[in-house]
Amino acid sequence: VFAGMNGSAIENFSCMIYNISFMNCTWQAGRDAPGDTQYFLYWKNSRYDDAMECEFYIKDENGRNTGCRFQNVKIEAEKAYFLVNGSSKDSLIQFYDEYIELYEIEILTPPLNVTVNCTRDPAGCIITWQPPLTSHMEKVDCFAYEISIQKK
Repeated sequence: VFAGMNGSAIENFSCMIYNISFMNCTWQAGRDAPGDTQYFLYWKNSRYDDAMECEFYIKDENGRNTGCRFQNVKIEAEKAYFLVNGSSKDSLIQFYDEYIELYEIEILTPPLNVTVNCTRDPAGCIITWQPPLTSHMEKVDCFAYEISIQKK
């Protein structure tokens, strides 16, 4: 049973990891949340970690927290846990929680050191690169690549 007024929990929660160790999470205020509702995000990277509150909130034009920026995020082997609760003078606010596999929300950097060597040989060109940087992937064979060749 969720304590709090129906429609007061946040909506459209989403997170993404970018540039190896940065994460942004965003949400919208509950459609029926009182105007003075303020939201607070807590997360745990694994069951062994302590819950941490967001340090860098993203605020809307009314000063309401609608997102969070994280630094030094490390992707662990298990799902991370996110909880957003809220407070209001007018009523109790429902909480929102979700478990997320962080590797599924990572936007990878492009491959590094891409080189193309073409000869007149019928075999064409040899393209080489190094895998993108990531905080969690040690096996390079876990990556799949797609090459788009366009004649100019």
